[in-house]
Amino acid sequence: MRKDGKRIKDAPPSYLVGAYIMNKRYDALNTTEVDVPLAPISAYIREKRGEGIRLSHLGVILAAYVRTVAEFPLLNRFFVNKKPYARKECAVCMVVLKPNGDEAATSKMTFELEDDVFAVQKTLDRFVDSNRQDGDTNATDTTARILTKVPGLLSVVATSARILDRYGLLPRSIINLSPFHSSILVSNLASIGAGHIYHHIYDFGTTSVALTIGKTKEIPVRHGSNVHFERCLAFGVSMDERICGGSYFAVAFARFKEYLADPTKLEGPSKNPIIREWARPGEYERIYAKRLYKQAKKDIKKSDMSPAETKSARKRAKVEYTKRKKEAQALSKGAQTPCA
Repeated sequence: MRKDGKRIKDAPPSYLVGAYIMNKRYDALNTTEVDVPLAPISAYIREKRGEGIRLSHLGVILAAYVRTVAEFPLLNRFFVNKKPYARKECAVCMVVLKPNGDEAATSKMTFELEDDVFAVQKTLDRFVDSNRQDGDTNATDTTARILTKVPGLLSVVATSARILDRYGLLPRSIINLSPFHSSILVSNLASIGAGHIYHHIYDFGTTSVALTIGKTKEIPVRHGSNVHFERCLAFGVSMDERICGGSYFAVAFARFKEYLADPTKLEGPSKNPIIREWARPGEYERIYAKRLYKQAKKDIKKSDMSPAETKSARKRAKVEYTKRKKEAQALSKGAQTPCA
């Protein structure tokens, strides 16, 4: 029934008991600190800059997390009304400071699990550019401003949204606007010279993981009988322990650190299988084909092409969509169970 997730029906009983004992997300809150050496990331960014490719530390970090979620899908689960769901997208909620430094825009960006570091950086740049302008820069800001101007409206909308979300009736349009419905909340505190914190995770919505990036610090590292100090990025991670076990988190974040230790592994397609536990074979491909077709039509509408060129472009987009849809249908033939 939910637009943003698929119910996990084959979860072991021991996995579900915790949701009844810890029925609030903050009841199940665990926190940990992750220290990642800065040198490999900085060296990689300098190398790419020499090739004329601009990357940021945040872009590399997000790319590492997207690739980790692609391999460890339980990180992208969430609980609502004591029931587990597999999220159908990889969405990152972020706060972007306005030019004056006093206001901030809160919104989210969506990544494909196939995205490499260059695709992630492109999405991040577009997100930051669109949200860093003065005034309301996204639909989330605009909606929030309207709700706060009408007396009592915010209370009614918030209460209604909680009820609808609890029973999976919240419209997709609201979920797309809501920063509380995302795979992870990311806050780059290093950009304001602050250390990392352990950010709370909201009980409203579906966000199960929060990650804050603090300013660099020096960590003592032993090499034989010698000890030297290594500059590291300090991450504060808060998570809903109900979505998976501690050992799963440990292995997943070990892979996350592995990617940041060698960011070249984030280039091109993933060498490990991408797992979508919510999708049957062909289901994601069909959804992605439709998404590309809608985006193509929007791009054509905004273009300055002549009527004849517009007609030709629409036809090509339709042909490509039909081709992708047939490929998705071929994958789905005979499929009875979700992808493992």
